[in-house]
Amino acid sequence: MPRIKRGVTTRQKHKRLLDQAKGYRGRRKNTIRVARQAVEKAGQYAYRDRKIKKRNFRALWIQRINAAVRNEGLTYSQFMHGVKLAGIELDRKVMADLAMNEGAAFSVIVKQAKDALPA
Repeated sequence: MPRIKRGVTTRQKHKRLLDQAKGYRGRRKNTIRVARQAVEKAGQYAYRDRKIKKRNFRALWIQRINAAVRNEGLTYSQFMHGVKLAGIELDRKVMADLAMNEGAAFSVIVKQAKDALPA
C-alpha cells in the first residue's frame, strides 16, 4: 500500500489561510503560523462585534425615539408604556425611522400613546 503524501491538502489549507489574512500588515499576511493566529483572533472579534452591533443599534434607536418623544412632552419610558397599552406593535427600529423621516406619522403614534396612558 503506497504511503499518502499530504502536500496538496496542506498547501490548500495554507493558501486558504493566507487568502483570509490578505491585507494584514507585516508577517501576519505571509507567515503561516502568525497568519493563523491573526485570522483566528479576527474571527473572535467579528463574532463578538456582531453581537455588539445589535446592542449599539438598539441604543441608537432608543436615543432617537427619546429625542423625538421629548419634543412631544413625554419621556421615553412613558411613551413605550403608552405604546404597549395602545397595542401598537411597531418595533424600535421602525419607530426611530418614523421619528427621523416621517415626523407627522410619528406624532400620530405619540398622540395614541398619550391617550392610552392613564391620567
